[in-house]
Amino acid sequence: MYATTTLDGTSARISWRGDVDFDTLPALRAAADALPADVADLLWDLNDAPFMDVTGLHFLFAPTQVDGPNRRTTVTGLRQQPLRLLLLAADLDPAAFDIARLPPEFRPPPDNF
Repeated sequence: MYATTTLDGTSARISWRGDVDFDTLPALRAAADALPADVADLLWDLNDAPFMDVTGLHFLFAPTQVDGPNRRTTVTGLRQQPLRLLLLAADLDPAAFDIARLPPEFRPPPDNF
């Protein structure tokens, strides 16, 4: 597991390789904490993260975890298992797990009932 951080002005991309779980949480936090204070947009790239547990879900999607007072956080590259976990959690508690933070291609279609 490791993180690669790319900075572009006030935007940052953290590409994570490995599982997102309780054991990797310290490394995830360290990667986010190491960002300069002026980073306004953070993109977590999880293309190389095959598994996520509830700890990772809360870290990446709970509103107060990685967002600073002036930082917008989004996630891309969710593979099948992490995406399924997120969509299940969002279905159970949409206020806690805001799927609007995902790029449109990962969001489920709206209900047409």
